[in-house]
Amino acid sequence: MSEGDYAMLRRLAVFAGLPDVEVRKLLGHMAITTVPRHTTLFLQGDPATRFYIIFEGWVKLYRQSADGHESVIEVLTGGESFAEAAIFDESVYPVSAEVVCDARLLEVPGEPLLRALRSNADLCLNIMSAMSRRMRQVVHQVEQITVRSSVERLALFLGQLAARREGAVELHLPIDKALIAARLGMQPETLSRSFSKLGSYGVKTQGSTVIIADVDILLTLGKDDEDLCPPRIDRCS
Repeated sequence: MSEGDYAMLRRLAVFAGLPDVEVRKLLGHMAITTVPRHTTLFLQGDPATRFYIIFEGWVKLYRQSADGHESVIEVLTGGESFAEAAIFDESVYPVSAEVVCDARLLEVPGEPLLRALRSNADLCLNIMSAMSRRMRQVVHQVEQITVRSSVERLALFLGQLAARREGAVELHLPIDKALIAARLGMQPETLSRSFSKLGSYGVKTQGSTVIIADVDILLTLGKDDEDLCPPRIDRCS
């Protein structure tokens, strides 16, 4: 594991505050994997044996009805984790997970983690903190859908994708527009209209390429005043 990967893990609530020796002991049971696009990690109803932390890339969580209709539940990127809750109640995965942009993932097997939890109160508190923070993030996302316009949500997403860049920027959308719409809580046709409205703020699209005349102007429109830091938005290579 690179120093950058380790530093990112240490910033996650699960590992925050734990001594290095404890973190590295836990990492001995985990594995970093590089997973290509379109790989299914698990299916809805499979036994929940592990959860995942995303270093890079994008993962789609979805449910499929009996008639084959797919509903996207969430689209996640670097610095986010998923499937923890299913591990702790030793049940099955309530959703399916598919890599939608080449990803580097940390696989966390459930059994060694559960053994560690039984003997480490600090780790238990960290897990509770991580799940609490995750719940607050979900509430925050729902609130954003309620109080922000679709144009503002898209502006914030593009601003995060630009990641500390200034002035004129050309971006490549990391995932399909339908998945971006799902992440932002809107229909694909609403996303298209929102891109059109951002034209007056200097945003142009050419397929999956987005040209932003001035990132600062865009960030003013999508400024996020919440205390919760949004996850890093990864760009696919």
